[in-house]
Order: sequence, then C-alpha cells, then structure tokens
Amino acid sequence: MPFDRSFRPHVSQGRTLFLSDLHLGALSSRAGLVLRFLQDNPAETYVLVGDILDLWHPLLPHWCAQDQAVIDHLQARARAGARLIYVRGNHDPDPAMIPPHARLKAQHVTSYIHKTAKGKRFLVLHGDEADSRLIRLHSMTRLGSLIDHGLRRCDRVLRKLSRRQPQARGVVDRLLAAANGLRYSGRRYERHMVDLARAKGLDGVICGHFHIAALHNHFGLTYANCGDWVDSMTALEDAGDGVLRRLGGRDYAFGVAAPRPAGRDGHAHKAMTQ
Repeated sequence: MPFDRSFRPHVSQGRTLFLSDLHLGALSSRAGLVLRFLQDNPAETYVLVGDILDLWHPLLPHWCAQDQAVIDHLQARARAGARLIYVRGNHDPDPAMIPPHARLKAQHVTSYIHKTAKGKRFLVLHGDEADSRLIRLHSMTRLGSLIDHGLRRCDRVLRKLSRRQPQARGVVDRLLAAANGLRYSGRRYERHMVDLARAKGLDGVICGHFHIAALHNHFGLTYANCGDWVDSMTALEDAGDGVLRRLGGRDYAFGVAAPRPAGRDGHAHKAMTQ
C-alpha cells in the first residue's frame, strides 16, 4: 500500500468532510453514531484526520459489526467516486499493517494541504505533533490505549447498574474529559499547531487528536479541530462555498436535536468564512 509522506495542495470539488478520532476497534468507539452521521452527510471528499483505527488490543480485540459498517460505508463511497485522504494519527497502524477487513481505498499521508475554492490553504495534521517526545513514544500510545480500554470496561458495568441514558456522561467519561482538559489546558497546543501552518505560509490548520472541538482565528490564522467521536461527536465541513463549518455535536448524535437535511447548513454549529 503506498504511503505518501508529502502534502500537495489539492482543490476539492464539492463537499469535503473532515473527521478524526473515530477510534474504531476500541471500546470507546461510537461507530453507530459515526455511521449515522456519514449517512446523513454524504461528501465528494473525506479527509480522515487520524486515529480512525485503534487496534492496539491483541489480547483484548474489540472489532464489532458497527466498526466494520463504517469501513464498508467509506469503501462504498470510494467505489462511487469519492476521494479518501487518510492522515495517519498516533493510534493508527502503519498502512501496510492494517488488516484487510479494515483497509480503506485511500491516499495515506502524514500531512496534507486542503485548498478551498477561494484559494485559502490549510495544513491538515493529526495533532500529536504538539505533544512532547515522551508522550509520542509508541509504547506510551499503547499504554494509553490499554488504560482507556480498562476504564471503558468499568464504565460499561457502571452503566448497566445505573441504567443511564446513552447520551449521559458517566463517571469514567467525566474523569477522562477532566484529565484531557487538564493535559491540554492553556491552549499552547493550539498556538503550536497554528505556528506550524504559519511557518509554511498557509492560512490555517485543521487537526484532531486533542478531543477538543474548536473553530476560531484567535492566533491570527484559522485553527480548526474536528473534535472526536468518543465524546464531542463533531466533524468539520468545507461545502465548497468558502465556509468552514463545525457539524454534529452530542445533541445531534444522540437524537436530542432532530437532524436537518444534509447540505450546506445541516447540523452546523459554527461557521467561519474563509
């Protein structure tokens, strides 16, 4: 499988969706919600901004039918002519090591430049580039996955005992969200990502990794974070009209907010003209 480390500007035709941190194959995955979002929001280009797969559990495999359904849906879109760009994240396997059942017909890259119809150019990276060298070690990534796996198993037991609604955050969810917020407090990671785009003479950066959805230009360039499909349930869209939008959210994902027809205004929480 080719693995292209370069990032060449490409003007996407039609609608482009940016999704990250699906963590398919992990207990934290909400693959059923991802699938419904993809079905509601067809696109001509899908930019997968890392941590799509999370398969670091050889002793505790957790690949379910819903995980496979997401892969099958994206494969069907590719067969129908859609373009798939897969930016590798720190949890993603080497493209050559992805099992056949989870392998997408995609262009695999470490970074990518998305160019809008109005000529704006955005650096697309997963986001772990902002982490320290220690945190980025492969062994640390695997350790984090195993800890998360154990906590999620505890959460499943607690949910059954308490009979909470699916959309309600449990003790483990709140604990992990608090730890993540503490780890990435101060927004230095946002500045770091924006500086990477600035150094290349680009107009902004699109990333994932931090599980903190965002869309702003507080640091002089656009900072756009897809969020994740573990907690925030958000994605980003370039509808081809020069506007970057954040889509989804927990209310949409869990059916609290009735879905609107897919299109340039479907499920849009925040928009930024580019």
